[in-house]
Amino acid sequence: MTGRGAVPGPVGRPCAVPACTDGIREVPEGFCAELFSSLRRKDQRLRARQYLHGLLAAQGRKSIRNVAAVTGDPAAAQSLHHFIADSTWDWRPIRAALAAWAEKTELARALVVHPMAIPRTGKQSVGVDEMFDPRRRRTFQGQLAYGVWLASPELTVPVNWLLFLPGEGAPGTGEPSPDAAGSTPQGWAATAALTTPRDAGVRGRPVVMNVPGGATRATLARFTRDATPVLAQAALATRLAVADRCMPGYRRGSFSAQVILEAARSVRQPVRHTAPGGARPAARSLAAAVPVRLAEEAVAGARRLLVGEWDDPDRPPERLWLTDMVDTPLQRLVEYADLARCVDREAAWAVEAVGLRDFSGRSLAGWHRHVTLASAAYTAAWLGFGPLCA
Repeated sequence: MTGRGAVPGPVGRPCAVPACTDGIREVPEGFCAELFSSLRRKDQRLRARQYLHGLLAAQGRKSIRNVAAVTGDPAAAQSLHHFIADSTWDWRPIRAALAAWAEKTELARALVVHPMAIPRTGKQSVGVDEMFDPRRRRTFQGQLAYGVWLASPELTVPVNWLLFLPGEGAPGTGEPSPDAAGSTPQGWAATAALTTPRDAGVRGRPVVMNVPGGATRATLARFTRDATPVLAQAALATRLAVADRCMPGYRRGSFSAQVILEAARSVRQPVRHTAPGGARPAARSLAAAVPVRLAEEAVAGARRLLVGEWDDPDRPPERLWLTDMVDTPLQRLVEYADLARCVDREAAWAVEAVGLRDFSGRSLAGWHRHVTLASAAYTAAWLGFGPLCA
């Protein structure tokens, strides 16, 4: 993890870590009280804390049965199942509380949208279909979710989630019904980011779309309409038109991003990559930024920057991004892009450690409640609580 236990706690002071009991550092009451203040009933707050503790302490898959076993209460499995799958409490205020806590650390720099593939053997769960995993570039049967993480080199906190539902959004569950621009997986990823200010109260942060193929015309147009700065993954084959006649290799017409960046090799410059935890710069590479327009809007479209990063200067660029932050220095854009790799690491850890993918129920609301409390458990573990940090 990137610096777990090294940032201020929920009240802005260094975390006081309680003594271990059976190898587990108890999550402080103040942290739980802050996160779960929106739960109106005492029994709901108790179940939320039990579930949080169980996600941290249960061994193996974080099923409701395994989570309940940690409590030592024979009736806990039934009550926790009802609390997650059948209760009526709203998960969004808890996500907003997580975001508010992260904002108080004054560390978060951007919102990073990260896809999460959830393989399923059966088709009973909501959203199960033949999906394409954008990270591993292969098809699978299961669910596809998008997490939105408040991120910096020192801090990553998941603050919003959206489960991709092919076709229409499920009514009454907080999922938007996608419009023509948002009905694709990439469109849903954009929706996850653009609904975060409403659902989690996070505003004034650029968005890093850590989603392969995320730099589509329709998706970028949604961010433009919302006046939200975005840095989105592009592909070598993305068709673009160079918008600056002074750039090396300028020609009329549209070309692949790879051809454009090959012509821009002479304007590459060294950039620094910040190590996780905010340590001194860990590596350097070469990067270039080329003013472009999307091929479909080459004449009158919005100006953007195509950013390429080279780890090996003699090979094609390893990472490509499109952004509307045309006045932002290249070094800062690379730092935003680095946050995607921070979230890559943390999301992979959280999937196993707190069971982000482990909800097996059929209810969409139940999935949201589970992944929200798993996000809280991840944050608690990041702060140094739970058996992994004992």
